[in-house]
Amino acid sequence: MVNDIIADSITRIRNASMRKLDNTQLYYGKIVVSILEVFKQRNFIKDYRVDDKDNKQSIFVQLAYDDRGNSVISELKRISKPGRRIYRSKDELKRFKNGYGIIVVSTSKGVIANDEAYKLNVGGEALCSIW
Repeated sequence: MVNDIIADSITRIRNASMRKLDNTQLYYGKIVVSILEVFKQRNFIKDYRVDDKDNKQSIFVQLAYDDRGNSVISELKRISKPGRRIYRSKDELKRFKNGYGIIVVSTSKGVIANDEAYKLNVGGEALCSIW
């Protein structure tokens, strides 16, 4: 059993992109689906789908690559961990990596990117960063 499903999902995506795999399989969790939706909106992944097989749900993620075959994802990190939660105010979420990357934030408005949280004037728990 995985204790931190977000960290496990991030590690699987990072490892698959380093090996230049087309897709990878993740454990299902509503929070993971929310994070993947943000990644998909920002074109860090091509697509994802949730499959239900033998009463166990899993997520299949299709990774994105550029024209030369390099991964779109340069770095993917977990920020807030179960042992140490990291919260950011809206002012701390203004920009990340000069606009090239995003911080995925869990707010009262849902799981959104840092620039959307700044526009909505909300802060929250910084889940992960990607660029």
